[in-house]
Amino acid sequence: MSDHRTITFSLKDDKEFQIHSTLVVVYDALKEKGYNPINQIVGYILSEDPTYITTHNNARSLIRKIDRDELLQLLVKSYLSE
Repeated sequence: MSDHRTITFSLKDDKEFQIHSTLVVVYDALKEKGYNPINQIVGYILSEDPTYITTHNNARSLIRKIDRDELLQLLVKSYLSE
C-alpha cells in the first residue's frame, strides 16, 4: 500500500507571495538607484503614477502588474497582524 499525501495549495497565499516578492524587487531596485524606497512606493500607491518607480531591474513593469487595491489590502492586513 502506498502512502498518498494531498498537498493543499492556496491561490490566495500564492498571490500574497507574488506581491511580497515583487515589492522586495521594487524596493531593492529603488534603493540601488539611490531613492528612498518607502517614499517612492507610497507615492506610487497614492498617485498610481509609474514614474515614482525606477525602470531599473524591470521594477516599474513588475509593480504595474499588481492590483493596487490588493496591494493596499495586503499591506493593511500585514500591518495589523503584527
